[in-house]
Amino acid sequence: MKEKKINEKTFVMTAAIGSVIITAILIINTLWATRQMVFATNEAVSAVSSFYLEAMADDLSKTITNLIDNNIEEMKVAVDIIDDEGIETQEELRSLLGKAESLMSLSRFALVDDNNVVYTRYTTYTGGSRHEFLSEEAVDDRTVSTVYLYGSSKQLCLAIPVDFSAMGKHFRSCFVQIDVDDIVNLLDVDDEERTYIGLYAKNGENISDTSLGSVIQENNILDAAKDLVSEETWSRMCGDFDEGKGGSLTVTSHGAEETLSYVPVPETGWELAVLIREGTIYDQIHGISEQNINISRSQIALTLISILIFAVILLIQLSTIAGEKIEAEMENSRTYQSMANTDSMTGLKNKHAYSDDEHFLNTEIQNGNISDLAVVACDVNGLKFVNDNEGHAAGDRLIKEAGDIICEYYDHGAVYRTGGDEFVVLLRGKGYDTLEKATEELNRKMEENIKTDGVVISVGYSVLRKEDRELRDVFERADKMMYERKKELKKMGAKTRDN
Repeated sequence: MKEKKINEKTFVMTAAIGSVIITAILIINTLWATRQMVFATNEAVSAVSSFYLEAMADDLSKTITNLIDNNIEEMKVAVDIIDDEGIETQEELRSLLGKAESLMSLSRFALVDDNNVVYTRYTTYTGGSRHEFLSEEAVDDRTVSTVYLYGSSKQLCLAIPVDFSAMGKHFRSCFVQIDVDDIVNLLDVDDEERTYIGLYAKNGENISDTSLGSVIQENNILDAAKDLVSEETWSRMCGDFDEGKGGSLTVTSHGAEETLSYVPVPETGWELAVLIREGTIYDQIHGISEQNINISRSQIALTLISILIFAVILLIQLSTIAGEKIEAEMENSRTYQSMANTDSMTGLKNKHAYSDDEHFLNTEIQNGNISDLAVVACDVNGLKFVNDNEGHAAGDRLIKEAGDIICEYYDHGAVYRTGGDEFVVLLRGKGYDTLEKATEELNRKMEENIKTDGVVISVGYSVLRKEDRELRDVFERADKMMYERKKELKKMGAKTRDN
């Protein structure tokens, strides 16, 4: 009996001493980590500023590049349409130019004949003196240049060679002119004026007529930077602008450090500059650091309390068991929730999951928080025919194969089985961008399957419009399109409920 008491006392003392030692280690480690965290926060600000701005500047530069590429592709399409129309009069040509501007969002779209006569939707003029690219004998490739108009107005001119005839004249090129102000608006970052963006020529001239905060308000960024950085840094920056390279630098203005990053915009001869106060990034990082410090202090307080409450040491095992039980119950809850939202036959999301997501999306639509959203309505042709003639096991296989096909072609979307032979796909992001391509490929595959007696699926789709108030509005248009497609496939020989 005495031996038993000694063992119990030893166990309790060992637990108590061990707890004190562990607590002391935790306190010392936490205090050290807190000091290191504060030091590391200051060290990280400059590095994060440069990295963040370089990434932002690069993304904004790509936005301009995409704008250029899209306009050039649209010009090619517009020229093909005009060439096919067989234009005979200037009135017909101006009408088509106007339609191309409206339908394809081409700004100031114009054609140029072999005599350098420029044809627009409103007028005709000689363009050799206005546009530098027309001074060349031939435009062999796409040309990007900056046009300086009346006063301070500036435009980005995009030109490509063409080769067709109309009205008895041969046309050798076409071009569009995009206002630099429109490009600036496209690049606008809404962050309460903490980030500033500007476009500059190789010589530092301000093309966008924007200022980089209170640091650089002059028309020439190189002239302004000369008084803010060392001679070596300024020379490097001038060289970067002249050679079309990117870079970054940190300047001090009014007692605050600010980081500026610049990258070339391909083909334009421009440099895109982005400036952000380091204090903005410091505030964000410092907030996270303070949060972690407060958590560490809370841990110390809790650890000290645990020492005073000696009984906790003896209840550790019970707490562990209770924790494991809670975790098991949470896991069971997650499993049951997954089962409730999963179609048992196909493994896809079911109608219950669709209803939950529909409710969420309705709220987002009504609050104006979502714009790019598409709905695809799908229906499996001939399920009743297969069930009646080959049995329900064959019908189940048909549904599974249909689900696999839908997932294959809409691999960036959320696929739901909402009924016996009905599926719905919700598309955003990349799935939204590739909607039409995926649908065309699936439709071609279905027409081939009719000939080989394979799985046939009727699909229809629609995208969110400004007037839509609920997801149901989009679905009804997609469903209507699906039924029209179903009629087309029936005429091609696809099985239906009737045959």
